[in-house]
Amino acid sequence: MIDLDLIGIGTGNPDHLTREAIKALNTADLILLPRKGAEKSDLADLRRQICAEVLERPVQVVEFDLPRRATDQPYLGAVADWHDDIAQCWRAQIEEHAPQGGHVALMVWGDPSLYDSSLRIAERLGAAGLDLRVHVVPGITSLQVLTAAHAIPLNRLAAPVTITTGRRLREAGWPEGAQTLAVMLDSGGAFSVLDPEGVQIWWGAYLGMGEQMLIHGALADVAAEIIDTRARLRAEHGWIMDIYLLQRG
Repeated sequence: MIDLDLIGIGTGNPDHLTREAIKALNTADLILLPRKGAEKSDLADLRRQICAEVLERPVQVVEFDLPRRATDQPYLGAVADWHDDIAQCWRAQIEEHAPQGGHVALMVWGDPSLYDSSLRIAERLGAAGLDLRVHVVPGITSLQVLTAAHAIPLNRLAAPVTITTGRRLREAGWPEGAQTLAVMLDSGGAFSVLDPEGVQIWWGAYLGMGEQMLIHGALADVAAEIIDTRARLRAEHGWIMDIYLLQRG
């Protein structure tokens, strides 16, 4: 039996770790640490830093390279194939380093429940016959860090919030009836498809990290600044993670 802990670690600040997360890491028999290539080495470095700071006993930490998603295929099909490949990768590491079972931990950026596929990948392991129990340790999400950094509430009084992706915003525009949009996984500038009249934006990149960058204002006034800043930061660091909130009225 494998007890798989999916541990939310927040968005780049080791202080985001909860006591539950620290406990889960310290009770693990094996911690799997994914690498996403040299351009995203900062993410692996952060996980190494967390292990160095919070582990109070020897725990086996195994690093492995994640497969890459195909970019020349339809998006959803490519993602499904990619998740299959990651599941096989996880299984190979578990069978090699925990052949007798035990507690295995994976540190998940942000929280496993919000635009993250770790739970879907774990489902593939169970469906493939691995004797598996999954435990989730919630983490601070990028959406929480964004609103905290800008010191704003997520929602208007008694009003709903729509959480979507940059891809969906490009394809369908502003969702009907929505007042507040939280946009994740934007490859850059999806808000450009919108009529900016009356729209405010709160944007943030590298949230919780030393490189954190914030921009806020009327979309008509700051859209170009955000696009230029994002391109510059991506060129400087080789990667970028950003998120933004949009409100009408």
